[in-house]
Amino acid sequence: MLFISNARYDRIYFSVFDQLLRSGTSIGANIIEAKSGSSTKDFRNFYNIALKSANETKYWICLIRDTILLDEKEKLNKLLNEADEISKIIASIIINLK
Repeated sequence: MLFISNARYDRIYFSVFDQLLRSGTSIGANIIEAKSGSSTKDFRNFYNIALKSANETKYWICLIRDTILLDEKEKLNKLLNEADEISKIIASIIINLK
């Protein structure tokens, strides 16, 4: 969220940044939902949604890095690495639940 609030971008790209914000915040929201799940299946389903959101977040970061904020590649690569690590952690949790 901090990156998006500090980014300088043309209004035409608002929807791309909005999608990044939505998918990025969806990760944490679904993990919190999983913690209050009523069953292991419910827990796993919310983690699957969180993983999908993490992968979507990586897509939006790559799109922004490669087309919109070319001068911010280093920061975006760092965010991409963090999103990738989060995806790996979530995927590992899902695998261990099976």
